Amino acid sequence: MVRHVIALDVGGTGMKAALVGDGGGLLHRARRATGRERGSDAVVADILDFAAELRAYGLERYGEPAAAAGLAVPGIVDERHGVAVYAANLGWRDVPLRALLAERLGVPVALGHDVRTGGLAEGRIGAGRGADRFLFVPLGTGIAGAIGVDGRVEAGAHGFAGEIGHIVVRPQGTPCPCGQRGCLERYASASAVSEAWAAACGDPEADAADCAKAVASGDPNAVRVWQGAVDALADGLVTALTLLDPRTLIIGGGLAEAGDVLFGPLRDAVRRRVTFQKLPSIVPAALGDSAGCLGAGLLARDLLTTGPTPTTPEVTA
Repeated sequence: MVRHVIALDVGGTGMKAALVGDGGGLLHRARRATGRERGSDAVVADILDFAAELRAYGLERYGEPAAAAGLAVPGIVDERHGVAVYAANLGWRDVPLRALLAERLGVPVALGHDVRTGGLAEGRIGAGRGADRFLFVPLGTGIAGAIGVDGRVEAGAHGFAGEIGHIVVRPQGTPCPCGQRGCLERYASASAVSEAWAAACGDPEADAADCAKAVASGDPNAVRVWQGAVDALADGLVTALTLLDPRTLIIGGGLAEAGDVLFGPLRDAVRRRVTFQKLPSIVPAALGDSAGCLGAGLLARDLLTTGPTPTTPEVTA
């Protein structure tokens, strides 16, 4: 008999899942399409069915059912009440996911925001391990953040803590779907770089990874596009570090896969901008696209020692 928990990370197109043992080891992994084209009710049903299948597998394979479950989802998440408030990509509003999953599985369930849950994993077992204060910023389709302060990941009073992608870095700049103009994610997300590079090189299929390769080869147009994104990112990050004073700044997401092509100029750009602020370590995320799932496992394991779902899960150094 092996005590374990269920970890589920739900994305816009796919779900990643794992059974996680007491020591944190991954006992079993699985993936499944989210199936959002069938509507929000179908997505919720698929999540519940997937979790039930994982429970059944664990019972058969390890001699006992999962002791708890952790679920990470995108959008606006009310972690205190266990409600998925809104997710544009999945089409749901005010879904009581924690209660639904707990009823289906018969065990305690923790619900977390995908970026904060990924930040929890990076802070506890990934690139931020050992840092008492960190900021995790994944650069993907958009830009969000997870704030690690005094041993916990902050959700904020209304669940919006860490939305660094909507810091205005270019006043009166490009309109953002949030209603503002000049938001950071309109300049420095992977999708923004892809759009800018596709326009610059004349290839509508070109993306941010292609831009990074062109930068590495010395293409001046690529360098111009890339540096524009780096400068905007540095402006946003300096605002964040001025407010939060993190010891470690963890950069993840698809854009971080460019490695030194990103981190070299980014460290230089941030260094040039700081004055009185203390320069944090700027490091790449360590867990890749597994961070959300690993974080969900940590949320579930925390339930076994802390009781009811914490609003701000602990991050141990």
